[in-house]
Amino acid sequence: MLKDEVLKLLSREKDYISGETISRKLGVTRAAVNSAVKALRNDGYHIESSTNKGYLITESPDILSKGSVSSYLPDQRCSDILLFDSVGSTNNVLKEMASKGAPSGTVVIADQQTSGKGRRGRSFASPSGVGIYFSYLFRPEDGLDKISDLTSWSAIAVADAIKNAYGLETQIKWVNDLLMNRKKICGILTEVTVEGESGLIDTCIIGIGINVNETPSDFPAGLSDIATSISIENGGRKFDRSRLAAELVKTMDKLRSDWPSSSYYIERYRELNITAGSKITAYPRMVENGEGRTETALAVNDDFSLKVEFTDGSIENLRSGEVSVRGLYGYT
Repeated sequence: MLKDEVLKLLSREKDYISGETISRKLGVTRAAVNSAVKALRNDGYHIESSTNKGYLITESPDILSKGSVSSYLPDQRCSDILLFDSVGSTNNVLKEMASKGAPSGTVVIADQQTSGKGRRGRSFASPSGVGIYFSYLFRPEDGLDKISDLTSWSAIAVADAIKNAYGLETQIKWVNDLLMNRKKICGILTEVTVEGESGLIDTCIIGIGINVNETPSDFPAGLSDIATSISIENGGRKFDRSRLAAELVKTMDKLRSDWPSSSYYIERYRELNITAGSKITAYPRMVENGEGRTETALAVNDDFSLKVEFTDGSIENLRSGEVSVRGLYGYT
């Protein structure tokens, strides 16, 4: 869309850029550029125009668009990134694209999800104008035994994106919930398809939902005590979501490049993880009303399993595919 291309050029410039330069770079008429600028102004962008100078953005609304996100990325990276105002689920959109041959590294981002998915079939609240709903396609050519590593690496990618975009540190609750001040700001849902003959992963879709500019009233009843947003935890300051979305593309691309061998991710994970050293209750996955076991989390192992000690002194390594840790901060 021409409007996105014009926005990308304007956003990258710190000074005026002439309409003639824009039209030449994009291969369109000056009239088309003027129409795109008018459309951007209607969207809420403050764009100054000056004879013999051109156009200058002086203020930008917090709108997630292909143009706003692309302005932070190299041109060659933007072709496999799709932006939507609203979708049912970014994971579902990307799953359909993957089935039609979309390449590894394809990204789907939405301003809103009407059927956002959380773990264990739960819904993920995804209101418009405040969060980032992001799915990344990866074809790692590994077996299912590596999924725990991949979801943990993804948590680090999100933490690093937040730090790169805003200069803020986060915490990680085992295995991949991101927290600020011990309240959840991000959920990660990994969905895979496996080749029947080889048993190797065919596609891995990593869904990431980040609470960026939500206010307390944006959270459904019952979640305000356990969920928060980056804005809430920083005094109500509003953050540029497009910048974070672009940084997330970069850190997920780095993950894909580093996979499967890099000591950075386990070292960084241990630095941010706050489960080790805490009392936890572990429940068997996929068992309704299963009995929980209370234990002490000792450490995160090299394979991202959790070393725990039971009250009888025995020690066991818990894996995310086998158990769910609950009770530490009031949510699962």
